[in-house]
Amino acid sequence: MNVTELLDLAKAQGVMISTAESCTGGMVAAALTDIPGSSAVVDRGFVTYTNAAKQDMLGVFAETLAAHGAVSEDVAREMADGALRHSQAQLAVSITGIAGPGGSEFKPEGRVCFGLARDGRTTQTETVEFGALGRDAVRLAARDHALGLLKDSLS
Repeated sequence: MNVTELLDLAKAQGVMISTAESCTGGMVAAALTDIPGSSAVVDRGFVTYTNAAKQDMLGVFAETLAAHGAVSEDVAREMADGALRHSQAQLAVSITGIAGPGGSEFKPEGRVCFGLARDGRTTQTETVEFGALGRDAVRLAARDHALGLLKDSLS
């Protein structure tokens, strides 16, 4: 993933980006801000590791968390929408998943849910089953997938 290209696309369109991350702990925001000049298009990143943080910082509903669990497309949608609402951005990506080790029969290690919110568009969500690659590999794969979603939205 060419992050510079992603940032150039955002800059050309006058789009600011925000991130809402759980299992990646800020890796997407770090990848974006590693590039000099990224302040022109990166507004802020939310690291919302706990359910309380998702509620307090992004406005995720307790009812959604109770009904679907933190690792769900419903929560990913509310995280992405909240990142737009609580920032100056026009584009936001969210990530919530099980990096491992562990997981369960119903929510296995390597399951990551993504949300992509953009002003004036319907928020998109998806779930990717990366598999039990190990914590580091799942987090890196989730980071790269989120960067790809941002780039695709701008292309």
